[in-house]
Amino acid sequence: MTSNQHDKHRRKRLFEIGALEFSEGVERLMNEGRLDPMRFFERHMRGDWGNVADYQWQQNNAALESGERLDSFYVVTRDLSIRIFTEADRSATRIVLPSEY
Repeated sequence: MTSNQHDKHRRKRLFEIGALEFSEGVERLMNEGRLDPMRFFERHMRGDWGNVADYQWQQNNAALESGERLDSFYVVTRDLSIRIFTEADRSATRIVLPSEY
């Protein structure tokens, strides 16, 4: 990757993610080949909060400035959704199933 491409890629990420962690359920689905959460993770990093209410979208946008927790929700299929949240201190980003939240 050239320096220019690297800089362009970095601009897309709006915040530090810390350690990337997967819940047991997400890990199991990944191992079974039933889930690739990375495209949703990339959306989260770019400030696309997914299928959340307007107030949550606004709250996340404000949290980019205030340093509060970021919380996204994505519908993967009719029967599968995931939550992605980044801790307020930006020490970790976790991808979990809603039932594990």
